[in-house]
Amino acid sequence: MESLNFIQLDMVNALYLFIVGFVGGLVSGFIGSGGAFVLTPAMMSLGVPGIVAVASNMCHKFPKALVGALKRARYGQVDVKMGLIMGISAEAGVLTGAHFQELIKQRFGDIGSNLYVSVAFVLVLGIVGGFVMRDTIKTHRAGIAEEEKPGRLALWVQSIHIPGTMVYFKSINTSISILFTLPLGFATGLLAATIAVGGFIGVPAQIYVLGLNSLMASATELVIAFVMGLGGTIKFAWSGYVDIRLAMIILAGSLFGIQLGAIGTTYVKPFMIKLVMGVIMLTVMVSRALVIPVYLSQLEILPPMDPTTMSLLKNVSFLVMILALALGAGIIVTALIQGRRAARLETLRKPMAIAVKPTV
Repeated sequence: MESLNFIQLDMVNALYLFIVGFVGGLVSGFIGSGGAFVLTPAMMSLGVPGIVAVASNMCHKFPKALVGALKRARYGQVDVKMGLIMGISAEAGVLTGAHFQELIKQRFGDIGSNLYVSVAFVLVLGIVGGFVMRDTIKTHRAGIAEEEKPGRLALWVQSIHIPGTMVYFKSINTSISILFTLPLGFATGLLAATIAVGGFIGVPAQIYVLGLNSLMASATELVIAFVMGLGGTIKFAWSGYVDIRLAMIILAGSLFGIQLGAIGTTYVKPFMIKLVMGVIMLTVMVSRALVIPVYLSQLEILPPMDPTTMSLLKNVSFLVMILALALGAGIIVTALIQGRRAARLETLRKPMAIAVKPTV
């Protein structure tokens, strides 16, 4: 294997990664997607090769996911059986995707790895993020944000009975054939090994294909993330692609953020989770799209690009990513504050209502 030169870390970069880890953990605890769709670009913006960013992200991901899953399990939001079954099939996807990552790195070097990860981000974020945002706006305008019901696809999946493959899941109070869950889990793991986060497929798949509500899907995804993250870390570390320094700094910040994000889910309406997911996905998509021409030029697929233009695109990409972090954190914190305020007022109203209740 080609030797890797991990980046130099100073106090400024370490502090930056800690803050990014905190925001990533905040997002992870809130929507269950791992937050790696901001962490991977954040590390790449410091000059970390794409495959190292993905591998180091997976390394920090599985202990953080375990903490988040345990936290949200206390609120009754986790379907452990669903998480383990999909997690096992996701592990197969991770091993397949990791092998493909290594082949790209060996054939095209760091630039090829960066281009592959960035293109994957743009395609997945554009498709899934656009769908989630459209569904969020439609649901909110229809005035049915208080209650989530399975869509037509989920109802169809739940109606299919294949003998010998049916498994009961408490989150949807019905049985589903594992022939539906296995490919969804594999696709989740395959994407996780590509960009270090499978929640882009895992969470929407559980919502729109299997019929879980947003809270259960985002919490159950943390169980899947733990299972596939553990295996992915071993696979990438065996080949020498994990930078343990990056993983530990990000993990330190994430462990604080994920607690706050998990608490926030108890105070918000389900559609707010979709809103946060959609906003961050589409913003990060723009960030990654801006640097794709740079990588294409470096690989000589496009004509040579002026160094000033390349630097400008990279800087704008970085600023847009910071905007994604700020938007996600801002929405979550605002929703948390408003939710806690509403809960406190409701608590105060109950004793008052009892006090003024007329006696017979």
